[in-house]
Amino acid sequence: MADGVQDEIRARLAETEAYLAQILLPFWLQNVADPDGGGYLTYFDASGRRGPQTEKTFLMQIRSLYTMASAHRQGYGENISAELAGMGADFILDHYWDDKHDGWIWIADRAGNPTVYDKVGYGQCFAVYAFSEYYLATGDDRGREAAERSYAVIRERMADSPDGYLELFERDWQPKPGGKAGGDRKSLDVHMHMMEAFTTLYELTGSPAHRDALQDIINLILTRMIDRDTGLPYIQFSHAFKPLPAITFETEWGRDAEPGGGAHPLHMTSPGHNVEFAWLLLHAADILGQSRETYAAALRPIFDHAVTYGLDAEHGGVYADVPMNQPTNLTDKQFWQQAETLVGMLDAYQLYRDSRYWDAFQNVYRFVFDKMVRIEAGGEWVERVDREGNVVDAELGHAWKINYHTVRGMIQVVRRLHMIYDNLPSAEDAGQ
Repeated sequence: MADGVQDEIRARLAETEAYLAQILLPFWLQNVADPDGGGYLTYFDASGRRGPQTEKTFLMQIRSLYTMASAHRQGYGENISAELAGMGADFILDHYWDDKHDGWIWIADRAGNPTVYDKVGYGQCFAVYAFSEYYLATGDDRGREAAERSYAVIRERMADSPDGYLELFERDWQPKPGGKAGGDRKSLDVHMHMMEAFTTLYELTGSPAHRDALQDIINLILTRMIDRDTGLPYIQFSHAFKPLPAITFETEWGRDAEPGGGAHPLHMTSPGHNVEFAWLLLHAADILGQSRETYAAALRPIFDHAVTYGLDAEHGGVYADVPMNQPTNLTDKQFWQQAETLVGMLDAYQLYRDSRYWDAFQNVYRFVFDKMVRIEAGGEWVERVDREGNVVDAELGHAWKINYHTVRGMIQVVRRLHMIYDNLPSAEDAGQ
């Protein structure tokens, strides 16, 4: 490795660790708790001030629980992150479980009174993920119980064996209608996050049943959800996994995208989302005790597409939406794809020992810190910018854009930079 790259790794590690521990995480530790209603409030304007909104989606609560638990597990936040995780667990367990029909309801008001009782598969799998992480971080038995209870509901209510999982339901677990309601579709997104959830659950329990469920969903994604010609995932499918042009569902996510508009072309994909899948799969391999080489060939097209078509070589950053086999004319850049690409490119660099992936990491890193991070407003990232980095959506937090991608991304980047740096050849080795 060239001395210049060693210096770059050292510099990025020092910068990222200081930013995470001294700026980004403290912003959330100081501001995320709702002192009046309990649980978390994640609405922050462009200046980092709390906004007036108080609606509490299950997703903002459960992913903030994950963030606090993960930070504590990795040694950040002293005891504050653990206390905030426990507070969030209290609120979620008290207000979101449906005693009548089982599963987690979707939206509540500030006090935790349910307002939308829908059962959203995306939320159910995040319950497995976050509560597993919470138990691993704190040893609170309620975390393990909630994770296993959530897994049992998923297997009973969502499984469409052997064809993966259904995703959108009424309160009583009747599937939603088709069309914009989404009941006739399956998605890479939910199956990818189910893989992520089952990985942490298996890490917690070591159960052969959980291991089998994890391996099954990995195999399903790789064999049923990937385009054979390009090696890239499709976004949405029929129940039988026929690829379909992706549409926006009516489900209220809390700002990410409004329903309406036409379907995305079938061969439109998200390089940041694809790279997120890739690094989550490599992590699953670690937890399963498998060599990362097991999946190296399958994942190479994902990383290469992101480098070739997803990255903006002129201005930096990764585009949100890109065709599978040509450049995009949609040049906005959203915060979460940047975070996931940073993590994934470090994994690609370690796996393939190809400097293109380190260069890709550097490209996105500089764009994020030059154009998206708002140090003066507490250190969070703006949601969306245009190609040159001019702000399109300046809010730092709402019901969907919270701490999850940014804090998790920085924790995972620091971990990988440490691994890379700690395995650099010594001066003596380099001279041999």
